[in-house]
This record gives sequence, C-alpha cells and structure tokens, in this order.
Amino acid sequence: MPNLSVFTQFIKLKEEMQCQTSPCGCADLTLKGILLLVNAWMMRGLSATDSFNIEPTPSRPRKACNESRLQWEVEVCGEDFKRDMGHIDPHYWCNLTHFISEYHIFTLCTETKSHIVSCYWPNPLVESYIIRIHKHFFSNCTMDQVVWLDPPDDTLTILILIPVFLTLAMIALVVWCSKRSDILA
Repeated sequence: MPNLSVFTQFIKLKEEMQCQTSPCGCADLTLKGILLLVNAWMMRGLSATDSFNIEPTPSRPRKACNESRLQWEVEVCGEDFKRDMGHIDPHYWCNLTHFISEYHIFTLCTETKSHIVSCYWPNPLVESYIIRIHKHFFSNCTMDQVVWLDPPDDTLTILILIPVFLTLAMIALVVWCSKRSDILA
C-alpha cells in the first residue's frame, strides 16, 4: 500500500499545480488522476512483482456414487414422466412437439438427481433407464423406410437438358467473343 499512497500524493500535488494555473485543466486532471488510480488498483493484482500460484487448484474430494439411491431417484423421475405422458394421447407419442416439455423435465430430473447423489450424468444406470423409457413409450415410432423414386421422365429430361444447353451456349459465347476480340478491345 505505500506505493499507492505515494501515487495518490503525487496526483494531488499535480492537481494543485494544474488548478492554480488554469481552472479548466483542473477537472481534466482530476479525471485523469481518477482513471490512473482506478487503473493502479485494478492492475495491483496483476503486477509481475506479486507472486501467484499457477498450479491448478486441487479438485474437491468427490463422494462415491450412491447407485442404489440413484436408481430410486431415477425411478421417481420416471414415474413423474409416465404420469405426465398419461395426459397425452398415445397417438401423439411419436410427435415430439406434443411432449417436448415433459421429456425435458424428465431429463433435467435425471441429471439433477444424479448430481445430488454424487454421480456423473449421463451414466450407465441412468442411460439404461432412459432406454427402458424409450422402449416403453416410443418403440412404435420407427419411421417407415423411405423409398426413393425417380422423377417422371419429362422432369428428368428437362433437368438433364438444361445444363447441357447452358454449357453449349457458354462455349458458343466464348468462341464468338474470341473471334470479335479486335472490335471489343
């Protein structure tokens, strides 16, 4: 702190000298002094003379994952999700827009409960439960395989001939311009 007090004394002395010579410069110098003071305070923690620890901070000791409690907590999340899905017509179970908020709440619940019992998320236990939920609610949601068909012959002919004619037209334009280079130049 002694360096800071010398700095502030220097600024005050400078202000007094400036204020005596011109009243307009007093406000300008005060603002500069304040900015320098703020800069000094901010840079104080970043000076090269200060020592700081560059070692990574040690991680907190993590509790062991309580898998039995996690299983119970995930079951609670699943029961809430099943209850919420009971309010939705099964005909709409394959349309995500009808149950996206319920599914979001379910995944958020499983994530929160995993962290509460000191488990990572996702983990195999939660993942297997989510797969069971998917099999229960969304097993009939597989899309029928899309069969790709060729366009009708008229459309296909047009789609082939347009690039061919454009290519021929560009070649003709280049040849025509190269023969007329003496006029165009």
